[in-house]
Amino acid sequence: MELRGSSTAKRLATLLSGLVECMCFAGVIFGWASLVYVLKGMHYFEDLCMSAAANQTSNVTDCSAQDEQFSLIFTIGSFMNNFMTFPTGYIFDRFGTTAARLLAISAYTTGTLLIAFSSAVTALMLFPALTFLSVGGILFILTNMQVGNLFGKHRSTIITLYNGAFDSSSAVFLVIKLLYEQGLSLRTMFLFMSACSAWHLIRTFFLMPRSHIPYPLPPGYTYGVSCHKRSRSYRTYEEQRSPKVLDENDAEDSDNLHADPALEENSTNKGLVGIGDAETAANLKAPAVVSFWSCVFSKLFFWHLVWLSVMQLRHYLFIGTLNPMLTQLAEGDAALVSSYTNAFAFTQFCGVICAPWNGLILDRHKRGHKKEGSSQGVPDSLADLRSCVLSLVITVLQCVAFSICASIPVLPVQYATFILQVLSRSFLYGGNAAFLAIAFPLEHFGKLYGLVMGLSAVVSLLQYPCFSLIRGPLNGDPFYVNIGLVVLMFLALVNPVMVWLECKRRQNEQHIAGSPALTAGKKEGLESSI
Repeated sequence: MELRGSSTAKRLATLLSGLVECMCFAGVIFGWASLVYVLKGMHYFEDLCMSAAANQTSNVTDCSAQDEQFSLIFTIGSFMNNFMTFPTGYIFDRFGTTAARLLAISAYTTGTLLIAFSSAVTALMLFPALTFLSVGGILFILTNMQVGNLFGKHRSTIITLYNGAFDSSSAVFLVIKLLYEQGLSLRTMFLFMSACSAWHLIRTFFLMPRSHIPYPLPPGYTYGVSCHKRSRSYRTYEEQRSPKVLDENDAEDSDNLHADPALEENSTNKGLVGIGDAETAANLKAPAVVSFWSCVFSKLFFWHLVWLSVMQLRHYLFIGTLNPMLTQLAEGDAALVSSYTNAFAFTQFCGVICAPWNGLILDRHKRGHKKEGSSQGVPDSLADLRSCVLSLVITVLQCVAFSICASIPVLPVQYATFILQVLSRSFLYGGNAAFLAIAFPLEHFGKLYGLVMGLSAVVSLLQYPCFSLIRGPLNGDPFYVNIGLVVLMFLALVNPVMVWLECKRRQNEQHIAGSPALTAGKKEGLESSI
């Protein structure tokens, strides 16, 4: 009983500390609009304004070249945030949590130090700095999303909660902006962020597994370095699966042993191909093994990639062009621009509140489908997949509404734009992670998550030519680009339609199977024949 209470407390500590980590560090680059305000105050790339002004006959300073440079930095940073997810996801799948987190801590610390020691003279240091922050941040969220596996039926809610915390971390740059206005130096603040690496190291060794958190959890599962001596009957999950024969004295330090890959693969395939209940997984004796590439070349993966890419492009372009857009709508009023920038950053903080709504929709809708399908012999994995359809549709409609508001060139309307943007973005990334965990085998989750983010990053590079189009031929007016993006949003509706058709196809195959024995034997194969 004491061990069970200790395990519960440790899981709660892992959940809450991971929430803090994601909220304060993982997605800070998406608060770029607030940091740009600070960097302009510190005269970064101001020489581009002066060179532009030299060609003017009036006294009006043209800083469009400066804005373009800041936009390019964010474009590269956001691109690397997604593109590097595939190799880092492979590292996470292949080498485990500890290796991935140590890489994250190294990258994040490097990025914060580069910004801390940059200046207007060395402004180009921002390019690698934002890249390192992106890589470190995406690894933090990637390694933390598995914490949802510790909480069973609330798994989707926790995954989306962590993605919401990732979105909320963009408010960190708002805090930096406010402290800068109070006289605190940018160097001091980023040196403090570098020092927080000690916090990440403590979580890595004491509150996270060395390898991965399995789903469903095996009996007596524990993880992390422990200070007390455990008996042979209560070793960690990785110790129990290690091929070594450990004596009583070796048990103290054996948390850091690698699990045997062959045993791990066998155990993973029994319970992780899909997200069915533990009882269902226990009844499947010979589950089909689904290859990574069969998932990649499936229709579900392709249309999910389109779904993510078009909406992500809309969000990235909005964030990257927010400062010049507000400057134009406010007619150069710096105080007004600062006020709206603060409002935008504050709404971003609400992402941690909004994102779990998507998880609740998934979990609640899933339970309804399970009850409905239990009498028809429908597998739990099919009920899980059905629950995604409503979530995918709601996310698209939110992004359409956000895009329409962003197209209206009226400054007060942007308050509504900010609210819809944070709602849409929270649903987008939380729904993306939850869908991949539901629709595909979990042993491929890190690679698939990384691949879909990496490929969508290539599409996100279109934000820079869009920005150049706005600043050039359209003379700073983004109206036509915004309308084009609204039309593009409707392409994302194909994804929920494809998921619904896939559910119908699997259900028809389930009925054709007829025999309960055949049904049980085919559950896992149907679940993964994307």
